[in-house]
Amino acid sequence: MLILVVNAGSSSLKYQLIDMKDESVLAKGNCDRIGIDGHASHKTADGRSYEAECNFPTHTEAFQKLVEMLTTGDAAVIKDMSEISAVGHRIVQGAEVFDRPCFVTPEVIDKIDDLRELAPVHNHAHALALRACTAVLPSDTPQVVVFDTAFHQTMPPKAYMYGLPFEDYEKYHVRKYGFHGTSHRFVSAALAEAMGRDIKDLKIISCHLGNGSSIAAVDGGKCVDTSMGFTPLDGLLMGTRCGAIDPSAVTYIAEKHGFTPDEMSQYMNKQSGFLGVSGVSSDNRDLTAAAEQGNERAKLAGEIFAYEIQKFIGSYAAAMNGLDAVLFTGGIGENAPEVRARVCKNMTYFGIEIDAALNETVRGKLTRLSKPGAKAEVWVVPTNEELLIARDTLAMVTEQK
Repeated sequence: MLILVVNAGSSSLKYQLIDMKDESVLAKGNCDRIGIDGHASHKTADGRSYEAECNFPTHTEAFQKLVEMLTTGDAAVIKDMSEISAVGHRIVQGAEVFDRPCFVTPEVIDKIDDLRELAPVHNHAHALALRACTAVLPSDTPQVVVFDTAFHQTMPPKAYMYGLPFEDYEKYHVRKYGFHGTSHRFVSAALAEAMGRDIKDLKIISCHLGNGSSIAAVDGGKCVDTSMGFTPLDGLLMGTRCGAIDPSAVTYIAEKHGFTPDEMSQYMNKQSGFLGVSGVSSDNRDLTAAAEQGNERAKLAGEIFAYEIQKFIGSYAAAMNGLDAVLFTGGIGENAPEVRARVCKNMTYFGIEIDAALNETVRGKLTRLSKPGAKAEVWVVPTNEELLIARDTLAMVTEQK
C-alpha cells in the first residue's frame, strides 16, 4: 500500500510517498513559494531528482505539480495517482474539536479552516491544501488528517488552563494546546520500544529541539504537560521566537516601539530568540560557531536555551513524580552534542549522567547516552512525523474496510 503524506504550510507543500509494505520512502519533495512565484524539488529513493521554477498562484497548482512529479518524467515513481491508496495530512491546530485522526470531508475541512484564528499561519493553508488535494485526486482516494495538538489533549485542566477570567476560555478558547504532538508521540513510543519497556510503565520527558522547540511530559504514554501554549510562541527560547516572557514586558515593549499588536507578534515570533539575543543567527550551528570564536551574545543564547530545558526537565519530573528517561529529538536534539551536554550537566540529582565521549559522536541515530546504572536514561531518538502520519492513515483505512 502506497500512502502519500502531505504537510502544507502557508507558502509550501511538502510531501513523502511511503510504501507501507516496508515503510520505505519512495520519493519526497517540496513545492514552495506558493503565491509568490514558485519552486519545485523532488527526489527519489534511488537517487533521481527533479527541480524547476514554477508558477504557483495557489495550493491547487502546487498539488498539480506534485502529481506531475510523482507520475511523469525521469524521476517518476508511479504511473498515475490511482496507485496511491490514501493520503495523510499533517494539521497543526485541532483545538478541542479534534482529539484523534479522522477522514477528510467538506465539513472537516471547514472546521479546520474555522480554527485559523488559533493558528493563522497554518490552518488556513491546511484547508487550502485539503481542498486542492480533493480537487486533483481520484474521488475514491481516502484522505486522513492527523493533528499536532491531539496528543496533548490528555493534559488535565490544571495543566492547560491559564489564570485569566474563565470566560476567556469559554468564549474564545484561550488555553494551552501544545504543538509537535505527532513528533512527541512517535519518539516516546520509539523510546519505549528501544528500552524494551511498556510505555504505560514509563515517565518520559521528550525534548523536541529545532528552530521551533517544545518539551512534553509523557506519563504512561499520555501527555500530561507541554511547554508550548496557546500558540507555538510559548515555552523555550527558539530560533526566532522569544518563548515565555512576562506579559507586562510585551505591553511595555510595544509601547516603547509604537508597535501594533500584529507588529509586536512579528517582533516576538520573527526577530527574537536565538537571533534576537545573539544578533548573529537563528541557526544553532551558527551560534555554536560564533560562541567558539568568542562571541559572548551567541554564548549567552546557548546558555539560556540549555538552562530553560533543564528547568522544564525539573518541573516535569515533579509533575510526574518520577523520571525514567529523557529523550532528545529534532534537528538540534539529534545533531547538536554540545546542547545535549550542556543540558545534562549538573543534573545528577535527577539521575541524569551521560557518557560525554559517546555523546560527541552521536548525530541522528537512535542511541542511549546515559552511563551504565544511571537512574534516568538519556537517549537520542530520531523523529519521523511523516511515518507516524502514514501509520495513522493506514490504520484508519484498514479499520474502514
